[in-house]
Amino acid sequence: MATDIGDAVRAMVAEKNISEELVITTIEEILRAAFKRKFGTDENAVIQFSDDFTTVEMASRRLVVDDDNWYNEVTEIPYSEAVALHEGATIGDELLIPVDLKDFDRISVQSAKQRAHQSFRDIQKDTLYSEYKAKEGMVIIGYFRRQLPNGDIYVDIGNTEGLLPKRNQSSRESYQSGDKIKCYVEKVEKAERGLRVILSRSSPELLRRLFEVEVPEIAQNQVDIIKIVREAGYRSKVAVASRNDEIDPVGACVGLKGNRIQTIMSEIEGEKIDILRYDPNPVNYIRNALSPAQVRDVVIIDKNIYHAVAIVDESQLSLAIGKQGLNVRLANKLVDWMIDVKTQEQFEEMDIAKEARYRAESIFIDEDGQEYYSDEPVHFEEPVFIEEERADFGIDEDEIALTELPLGEELIAKLHFYDIYTVEEFINIDDEQLAALENLTAEELIRIKDTITEHVDIVEDDDEEMQYICPACGGIITDDMDICPHCGTGLAFEEE
Repeated sequence: MATDIGDAVRAMVAEKNISEELVITTIEEILRAAFKRKFGTDENAVIQFSDDFTTVEMASRRLVVDDDNWYNEVTEIPYSEAVALHEGATIGDELLIPVDLKDFDRISVQSAKQRAHQSFRDIQKDTLYSEYKAKEGMVIIGYFRRQLPNGDIYVDIGNTEGLLPKRNQSSRESYQSGDKIKCYVEKVEKAERGLRVILSRSSPELLRRLFEVEVPEIAQNQVDIIKIVREAGYRSKVAVASRNDEIDPVGACVGLKGNRIQTIMSEIEGEKIDILRYDPNPVNYIRNALSPAQVRDVVIIDKNIYHAVAIVDESQLSLAIGKQGLNVRLANKLVDWMIDVKTQEQFEEMDIAKEARYRAESIFIDEDGQEYYSDEPVHFEEPVFIEEERADFGIDEDEIALTELPLGEELIAKLHFYDIYTVEEFINIDDEQLAALENLTAEELIRIKDTITEHVDIVEDDDEEMQYICPACGGIITDDMDICPHCGTGLAFEEE
């Protein structure tokens, strides 16, 4: 059988990005399938390609047997027929009998074609998957192809299209047909029709890869990127540390006259990037994380729930918090602490006992009074609330601490974040104020109320006191109070 398949093989290699060897192997398998459908077996099928793959020959290998014996017409040939084809044939020899595809029935040919199309689709999908799976976690350059009504963008990345979802785009960026787009390959997976490549322009890992390209010290493992937090289109914070005492990690990332950081910022359309030094001491790390603001002091409020207060000058307050709280929000994510930013006056108004404040600040002070630094991760023990600590939180002896109820550590930490330490403080908050507590869901509030109802007998006084609303925080107060139990504001009542 002679067929001009050389051009077809070369076209398949070029267009479908399939190796020549794989194309030849697939063609051979398809021909064997057609042979088997016609003759019932392919064990004796012999397929040979020419050196330049322009022709292919198919033959049936048959064993020469005695004319008087019964023989299998597919795998054997009588001696008399064998001699007619080859004069020197003897019993026991094997002859290759040419087979022409024209002899195959229409169903066999159609089945072979269908198998060919399916095989090449599978091969192409597997080849593309292997190619782009190897690029997962890398940066790839593509070109804007089209945008869907929901804002998703298809990007031409070579042999396939990548999807840049709306959620993975930066708010600063817009594209037109043919625009070059540098993307981070977030995920590669097989789909029903081809390949699904998810791209991202908002991932912190895109920044990491850009720094690895622009900063040789990072590529050479002399400077490490500890963590990156990002709100794409607005601001990013990058914590770095040096393995070499002679290398300044921040200076290495910024570059001479800021050339390195400017190059990276231009890649993300001018998004602001704060480069800061990582420090194993949380006090220093929090101070650095709030850059570009200048922090006067950092006070650890509760090491168990990772709560700290950063004290800044009045002039630095808005800079430390950032527009719509962006700067402090990114700092929280970077250091994994809850950071409250206060001025010195605001801090002094906070209801923190001196003894509790001293114990919190002394977490990182050794016996000699020196600050303690450790390269090891800081692990804190679970909170244990003993009787003397009740006074530190302003809990009277006749009040019931929330830690005495089976609420769970995480839920108690959320309540402490809002300065709610006792059952009495919780039940004195009205439903509207409870709903305004962002970190607590409606389900969690119901759980707290049910737990209090189950474990605490609440006795209401017969002589009900007149209740008022604190002008500072909106909490419930009574006329026998001189300090608001919720915010610490001084109170004075006058009759009108």
